[in-house]
Amino acid sequence: MSREHLFLITYDISDSRRLRRVFRLLEGYGEWVQLSVFQCRLTDLRHRRLVNELEMEIKRHEDHVLVFKLGPVDGQPTEVVSLGKTFEPLVREPIII
Repeated sequence: MSREHLFLITYDISDSRRLRRVFRLLEGYGEWVQLSVFQCRLTDLRHRRLVNELEMEIKRHEDHVLVFKLGPVDGQPTEVVSLGKTFEPLVREPIII
């Protein structure tokens, strides 16, 4: 199994229709943390897919998306300074059907 990394994704989309599409796209990859901020646990393959899909949704000269790689999910803990509400790194749990 490929190792997962934790990513923080922020975005500033100038058009409301594109903004909704980017939000829905990111919901499929991670968890909404705050306004225009998602955290995602991604393998290298899912990271590449997400970046490609984002590139197709945005207009390069009008929108801005930042993808921060915070490090491996397993291994050293992610260091985050959280002021106010507690920051909880996204945890992947088994789904029982």
